[in-house]
Amino acid sequence: MLVNTYKLFILLGSFILWINLPSAPAQVWSLQQCIDTALVYNKGLHIQRNNIEISNQKRREVKNQLMPKLNVNADYRYFPELPYQLMPMSVFGGQDGKFKEVQFGVPHNINANIQLSAPLYNPQVHGAVQATDIATSLSNLQMKKNEEQVYFDISNLYYNAQILTHQIQFADSNLSNTNRLLKNMQLLQQQLLATGTDVNKVALQADQLTTQIELLKSKKDQVLLALQFAMGISTSSRIEINPDIEDTIIDDYIPKPIIHLQVIKAQNRLLKSDLSTLKKSSYPSVALFGTYGTNGFGYDKSPNGFLKFHPMSFAGIQITYPLFDGNVLRRKRNQKEIELKNNELQQQLIVEQNSMETENAANQKRVAQQSVKSSARQIKQAQSIYDQTIMRQKEGIATLNDVLMADASLREAQQNYLTAIISYLKADLELKKLTGNLSN
Repeated sequence: MLVNTYKLFILLGSFILWINLPSAPAQVWSLQQCIDTALVYNKGLHIQRNNIEISNQKRREVKNQLMPKLNVNADYRYFPELPYQLMPMSVFGGQDGKFKEVQFGVPHNINANIQLSAPLYNPQVHGAVQATDIATSLSNLQMKKNEEQVYFDISNLYYNAQILTHQIQFADSNLSNTNRLLKNMQLLQQQLLATGTDVNKVALQADQLTTQIELLKSKKDQVLLALQFAMGISTSSRIEINPDIEDTIIDDYIPKPIIHLQVIKAQNRLLKSDLSTLKKSSYPSVALFGTYGTNGFGYDKSPNGFLKFHPMSFAGIQITYPLFDGNVLRRKRNQKEIELKNNELQQQLIVEQNSMETENAANQKRVAQQSVKSSARQIKQAQSIYDQTIMRQKEGIATLNDVLMADASLREAQQNYLTAIISYLKADLELKKLTGNLSN
């Protein structure tokens, strides 16, 4: 009994130590680590990889239609009533133009053969092979497009988390300043140099900042969960991002072919391939075929019952030429030609739109870059004014309203700085996408 009690105390003590252990710190992830992880574990990319494999299998399936086909056939037929044939009576010395019903054959028939067929020329199959090759390359381009979108989404979420982190840092700093001001106001109240209303104003501001910090932390947690989901990793684990915004942004990106335009061009090749196949559908198709087998005939009535097999084989060439299909192919060709014109117009539209959006993004980036520099200087100036106002307030020169106005100016400068950072990062990310440098 004492031993069991001792074990119970040990287990209880171990449990208490376990629940009081500090939780493991969250792992800090860089932006590149998040992107690399998403490229491996993102569910959407897994689906697209499976689609590429489906395209590869489809391409092999179509190519295999050009290979010879070999079939084995067998059947057994029993005729309770043998079929009738009409025989001219002149064969037996009768009158011309007269016929006699005659039953031919035996009741038991067995057929077994091997059939070989090989397409020598089939324009539709050759066109389908070319179309599946283009479709496979189109799937690969779609995979790159999805990867770029994942890169774009991960970067956006990561930047949002960084901005929220800076907002929390600014709010913490403002709360520290407000708490120091609150202590000063409470001392002044004790010395009858400040009213209770002044103290309440500062206390209200401290409460508002505390609430703001909690809301910002909640938003950051939501963004981090969305980031983990986009990366394809479990949301049960904790991650943290690097708050330092890396200054590795390139001013000018060398324009490269954008994926969206490459997809449209691949679709153009596919439309041209379909149109060519439709035009060749009026060409004849040629196939080689052959059969080798045996025919069995059986009779089950005595005294002449028998079952005999006889070999049978033949080979030949089959030519199929469509004469008239009711103008169905013509209508299909007309549809493809219109689709091809729309595709070419869409290419022109994408090029013009991309040029316009690239110029706009470059301008926004330059403006945002200047705003970041100027707003950073404004923060320093606002912080200096706030510190000086606090010192003047301690000396009795500045009023509480002066301090609150200086604090509001500091917050506004901080918000302007973060807004400029967001605009700068967003414009740079958009410029990368428009110039084809997103995943490079």
